[in-house]
Amino acid sequence: MPTSFETSFADALLNANQPIPRAIAAHNATVPARRFGIYRNNVVTGLGKAIRNRFPVVEKIVGKEFFAAMARAFVTQQPPRSPVLATYGDNFPTFIAAFQPARDIPYLADIAQLEAARTRAYHAADAMPIDADRLATLDSQLVGSMLVNMHPSAEVVRSPYPVVTIWAMNSGEQELAPIANWSGEDALVARPCLEVEVRRLPPGGAAFLLALTAGRPLGEAAEAAVADDPDFDLTSNLAGLIGSGLAGNIALRQPKNGRQP
Repeated sequence: MPTSFETSFADALLNANQPIPRAIAAHNATVPARRFGIYRNNVVTGLGKAIRNRFPVVEKIVGKEFFAAMARAFVTQQPPRSPVLATYGDNFPTFIAAFQPARDIPYLADIAQLEAARTRAYHAADAMPIDADRLATLDSQLVGSMLVNMHPSAEVVRSPYPVVTIWAMNSGEQELAPIANWSGEDALVARPCLEVEVRRLPPGGAAFLLALTAGRPLGEAAEAAVADDPDFDLTSNLAGLIGSGLAGNIALRQPKNGRQP
């Protein structure tokens, strides 16, 4: 449990209006305040840089000055709870969504969510993909009951805005150009090998992958995908999943009576 000194120190560290903790003293009364002020500025600046490093596309879209002010507001309101700064900022997309000065850029929070997912994918565990030949050994009548373990790095980001295109244009993956089709895009963020990849999912693909991630068998996942978008193509989506190395171990869901269907 934090002591009263630790609590007052932390509060004063992120709030310039708070007095410095009484336990900090020196022979000259102005010295502690000046030194603590320098330390406070260094901490806030350092945390702001951590956010900047994690969300470079967000910064490019809004500009350095706007981003610095937004990051500073986030840091003072939501300081890190872990010493691992690589994961600091998971709540930044939610913060942006409620940040009034950014309300004129409605897709900004989704771009931040995509960038946060990229960091999580980078630090996710490695996993061996399934051999595509194994599918040929499965009974076709049991495919609907098949459970597919997704790669630990895989994450789906859904948006009513063309976030994959916007991200690609502002990250150097694609040249800047007017977006003719301003419609929603779903992104798959994953690191099947060494590099983190961002892919635009086909119709129904997001619902399909989310259902598989939730532990639903292949048949139910396909039904969820068709309900989400009638143009869903199970064959191409499943082939893409396996071909990209994002499908892990395969098992068959056991029925309640313990018998195979």
